[in-house]
Amino acid sequence: MGCAPSIHVSHSGVIYCRDSEESNSPHQTTTISQGTTTLHGLFVKTDAADSIPSVLAYQSRQPPPSAGPRRKERRESGGASARSRTPHCCSVEAETQTSSSSAKASTAEVQVGPMRLTQYPIQVLLIFAKEDNQSNGFWWACDRAGYRCNVAWTLESALECFLDKHQEIIVIDHRNSKYFDAEDICRSIRATELSEHTVILAVVPRTSADQEETSVLPLLDAGFDRQFMENSSVTACYNELVQIEHGEVRSQFKLRACNAVFTALDHCQEAVEITSEDHVIQYVNPAFERMMGYCKGELIGKELTELPKSDKNSADLLDNINTFIKKGKEWQGVYYARRKSGDSIQQHVKITPVVGQGGKIRHFVSLKRLHCTNENNKQLYKNHREDKYTGDNSQSESGSYKCKNRRKDSVDVKSITSQSSDAPNLQTRRYSSMARIHSMTIEAPITKVINIINAAQENSPITVAEALDRVLEILRTTELYSPQLGTKDEDPHTSDLVGGLMNDGLRRLSGNEYVFSKNMNLSHTHLPVPNTISDVPPCIAQLLDNEESWDFNIFELEAVTNKRPLVYLGLKVFARFGVSEFLNCSEATLRAWLQVIEANYHSSNSYHNSTHAADVLHATAFFLGKERVKGSLDHLDEVAALIAATIHDVDHPGRTNSFLCNAGSELAVLYNDTAVLESHHTALAFQLTTKDSKYNIFKNIDRNRYRTLRQAIIDMVLATEMTKHFEHVNKFVNSINKPMASEETSPHSEGSNTECTTNIKNFPDNQTLIKRMMIKCADVANPCRPLELCIEWAGRISEEYFAQTDEEKRQGLPVVMPVFDRNTCSIPKSQISFIDYFITDMFDAWDAFAHLPVLMQHLANNYKHWKTLDDLKCKSLRLPSENNN
Repeated sequence: MGCAPSIHVSHSGVIYCRDSEESNSPHQTTTISQGTTTLHGLFVKTDAADSIPSVLAYQSRQPPPSAGPRRKERRESGGASARSRTPHCCSVEAETQTSSSSAKASTAEVQVGPMRLTQYPIQVLLIFAKEDNQSNGFWWACDRAGYRCNVAWTLESALECFLDKHQEIIVIDHRNSKYFDAEDICRSIRATELSEHTVILAVVPRTSADQEETSVLPLLDAGFDRQFMENSSVTACYNELVQIEHGEVRSQFKLRACNAVFTALDHCQEAVEITSEDHVIQYVNPAFERMMGYCKGELIGKELTELPKSDKNSADLLDNINTFIKKGKEWQGVYYARRKSGDSIQQHVKITPVVGQGGKIRHFVSLKRLHCTNENNKQLYKNHREDKYTGDNSQSESGSYKCKNRRKDSVDVKSITSQSSDAPNLQTRRYSSMARIHSMTIEAPITKVINIINAAQENSPITVAEALDRVLEILRTTELYSPQLGTKDEDPHTSDLVGGLMNDGLRRLSGNEYVFSKNMNLSHTHLPVPNTISDVPPCIAQLLDNEESWDFNIFELEAVTNKRPLVYLGLKVFARFGVSEFLNCSEATLRAWLQVIEANYHSSNSYHNSTHAADVLHATAFFLGKERVKGSLDHLDEVAALIAATIHDVDHPGRTNSFLCNAGSELAVLYNDTAVLESHHTALAFQLTTKDSKYNIFKNIDRNRYRTLRQAIIDMVLATEMTKHFEHVNKFVNSINKPMASEETSPHSEGSNTECTTNIKNFPDNQTLIKRMMIKCADVANPCRPLELCIEWAGRISEEYFAQTDEEKRQGLPVVMPVFDRNTCSIPKSQISFIDYFITDMFDAWDAFAHLPVLMQHLANNYKHWKTLDDLKCKSLRLPSENNN
């Protein structure tokens, strides 16, 4: 038998309570006597016999018509007990159960911006002077809605119950003032801090047709939120409560969540300022107070224009900022602010417009942080953030402070510019090649770099200023990461190879069009497909036992599977990484998907076929097994990487992007000559996957996870396009390698891999860079394979390039890589160029992160092999002695 909670009621007051626990007993009777009384699950204290009738009155309450026979039986039982009561001993039924038709109280998920909150069942407090049809109506309405309901009869008991349970809705009887003052009760509740987010409803008497309706202002002044015209209908009461829940209660619930947001703002290290659309300060956090030297009371309510400004900003900077943010665009840049003490400090500022009601900008949120190298900022950091410095805090301000701020703030140009006598004369100089970048409203990180150079230029000697002019000209070019090649006479192999791989090609010069066909055969007949991973033929299973080794021979697998290595290797690798479990799909679905994907690789291609896809999948799985890679990525990242490797060249025509653009292929037109093949691989892979439920591996995952997974897969496949090769490598080096090396060599670092990978994992952008680098290395890992495999891959890619050159000549198209003429090409020289230009730096960076000594040893051996062949003027793949054999 369940027990309702105990409830304490003060002198002459009773609280009638129903909570979520229900009793199994259809009849609950007990004895009430003067003094202390115990009902079933209900503890009541009373000091006067005249308070008893207010409790007993609930026996005669009429349930709604839908209550059914059981309610009737209980009511009659209660009524019989009531008739036999005496002033000191009586029998009472305590109704603590909900009706059988009532809704079950349950939690609800509420979204507030990016926050997901859990709203628990609504609690309602009824405050009535006596029981009547109206109180019964609200009681049964709560019962139907699944709310938890409490009833109080006096001010004291109402306050006590509210302080204990913090109800979201309070209903107060305001129909007759002779029993109690409803407005006084409301004011008393509003005086408590907990009532801020409570909705209080006044039940007012119904007015006759000839009476003028009274104003609600007195009720609002007393603290009420709404009024309810007397109506004892359970449906009317139910409708009112449900509207309050979906309106005010849910809004108040969301507002309560703001306490967590403001707590976060109060404790964050960046200075935060929130202003209205008219730039009136509405909020500043403690970090802002420390930075600027003001207290909140001196700032809130003031317009920004009322605060003193620094004279170090350019005259038009504020106008430019306002013009930018009024358009709803985020602005960030360097800005000088004046502290309360009068000194100017240099800040990194980001101002974000916040769109509100009516789609208009209602607030501006400013995040501000200091330059670490500025002398004023050093003093502030010394006072407030001494833990950010590696130097001795006790040294003088002229000492050398180092800021260990991993945000990598740009250096303060004033600390590095020359103080020569030429500087004053430069104030009048005007540089034709530069603008005042620090006043521009551009968000890109390169703007910050140009901003610093521009500021340094203004106070530099003429020779330095001219050199910085040249730097600015270079920074304004579009290709910042691609090295500039020498003339073709210097190294035609490198020039042709790089040009063919990194350019989208010339516009086609003739009417020829290249349209490649799709291999839609879904299966081969030479070898049965296994029903499960354990049903693999013994010869294949034996080979796959070695699949975790870097020296795994993919060509042997190609031979024994009749050019279908992707299905078999895919089943083994995907099982090892739990892909089916993550996607919640059956092994049969995964097997069917692998078949479809492999069937859409062209076996007629000498290089870009399913064997290459299987090789890239193998390399990706090998990299995912490395400790630092594994520790830096989540399970979703691993699954995305394996799928991306599998599909990354699906339906490849055996021709480069440059060829397709020059030939005016349908795909080049479709994708505007930009990342043509890579875009096609991803689009087709998803089209094939979602075409049929039999091989849709994504059919059982939720939409949000699918979108995240899809985006990661697309990003990785697009990263295999070579036009952005140097951008990806340089970003990886600057964002991963250098910070990691700095962290490991820092005297405060313990140098553990766990700490490094944890720091990397905290930044999603870093995880993206790792995944891009991983698939890029897996895609071109041939020079790092054992020599025998490396030679085979070199022959295959060369044959594919030879075939492209042959076709270009036949069709009269521009020859993208003239050096790959099968009659004159030196394969060793082309391999040396490829390794020198693309492979060495990339794998050095990847090795520094993932620690891959076996790959680097193979790379060194293979490079030596190609150099030997080149020195001997050999154009074939092997030494002359090997060829003779």
